[in-house]
Amino acid sequence: MQYVYIVVLGLHVMAGVFWAGTTIAVGRDPDIRAERFFRPQMGAAGLVFLTGILLWYFFHEGVFGSMEKVLALGIVAALIAAGVQGALVGSASRQLAGADQATEGQLRAKMTRGERIAGGLLVITVLCMATARMF
Repeated sequence: MQYVYIVVLGLHVMAGVFWAGTTIAVGRDPDIRAERFFRPQMGAAGLVFLTGILLWYFFHEGVFGSMEKVLALGIVAALIAAGVQGALVGSASRQLAGADQATEGQLRAKMTRGERIAGGLLVITVLCMATARMF
């Protein structure tokens, strides 16, 4: 059974690192084409949430102490980050196909803003995961 824990935890961490890392990188450099990363980021986010549910079931079911409260704060921040990316980056990337030069600039600024907001929320998520055992 320990192999299952290791695989699920490994998938959770690797998908989370990809999601947070690309979000922060794309948010810091507007020249990176955010629309190219949107689908992989959302796929990683989905994998993070699925494996996170399994990890919660394995290690935190039936308990809601201070550690779980800190983790729950991180979960909420990650859910909001995914929502922000979907609302700002996803909607702008869909409109990008037939946009003129001026509109494209506005849409790219909107995508960068969404990635920056989501990146900040994912930093909160990572901090919650890293410090949860201290509580």
